[in-house]
Amino acid sequence: MTTRIERLQAQFDRLSIDSFLVSNASNQQYLAGASLEGGDGYLLVTAHDAVFITDARYQTEFQTTVPEMPLVITRDYLQAVNDRLQAAGATVLGIEDSLPFNEYQWLDEHLLTDIVPLTGVVDNLRQIKDATELAAIRRATALTSQGLTALFDQIKVGQTERQVANWLGEWMLDHGATGTSFETIVASGKRAAWPHGSASDKVLADHEMVTIDCGFYVDGYTSDVTRTVALGDPGEHLRSAYQAVADAQQAIIAAVKPGVTGGELDRIGRDLLTDRGFGAAFIHGTGHGIGLDIHEGPNIGRHWPDVMAANEVLTVEPGVYFANEGGLRIEDDILVTATGHEILTTAPRNLIIL
Repeated sequence: MTTRIERLQAQFDRLSIDSFLVSNASNQQYLAGASLEGGDGYLLVTAHDAVFITDARYQTEFQTTVPEMPLVITRDYLQAVNDRLQAAGATVLGIEDSLPFNEYQWLDEHLLTDIVPLTGVVDNLRQIKDATELAAIRRATALTSQGLTALFDQIKVGQTERQVANWLGEWMLDHGATGTSFETIVASGKRAAWPHGSASDKVLADHEMVTIDCGFYVDGYTSDVTRTVALGDPGEHLRSAYQAVADAQQAIIAAVKPGVTGGELDRIGRDLLTDRGFGAAFIHGTGHGIGLDIHEGPNIGRHWPDVMAANEVLTVEPGVYFANEGGLRIEDDILVTATGHEILTTAPRNLIIL
């Protein structure tokens, strides 16, 4: 963890700062090995050290889980930030641009240092995963693939979308997942035209497509996988759309390697879907990075300049949606390697007709 903090400190000269306040919980987790949801603490990094500022409720937890992390135990977090900055002789404090306005306002009124809101400082460091992170993501994607494969034997006409989501969630927790990174999407029939349609009490019916999009945490890192199955033959139009999406995804994945941009990857899939007559139905981006959070860099979408690099993990998720008919999406987690890529998810990608 110290090396991650040192990587942050190495950015200070380029950013024209000599200290940085970390308020985002995932960024705290990445740098310090611990975080506090709900704003109950800050990680303050100066040019020569780092300290976590929190209160006595978390002292024993921190001293047990990250004993090497210095602590300041107080109820007045922002005053402690001020005191530490003065003691360090800091002159310019970088802050995350997600810091709540009232907290920024207090700092602006009380600090002697200048304040510089910055975007993506730690997030950019997080894009390249180390061996420990990659191992956790591998476990998350492997378990999610197993859970989805098991689910395919359980889905039946007459179940509700919520029952399907609950079954998968229980299976994942029983087999080692620690939670979801977003509310599992189960969208069937016409509701499958909603890319983010949360599971509802709608009953699954014959000949419908069912889209399942899920992300589960294992060892602090998440998967993000989508599969679409059919409850009987969904008809020629949706079968053709599924094949087009599958071909588009395969073409995008084949092009993943260091140096390719998110915009270039998006264009490969979008052009193929357009050639097949489905371009207008592809209404979202093509993918994104995953890790501690369900959405990280790099991004894959129209005109995105993000350049893929080795040891990034990203999703590739083309989909098409038709109002009053339905829709479908296929999503896999992909590791960018030094020479190309590796597909981490193993759940079947062909159209499964149950």
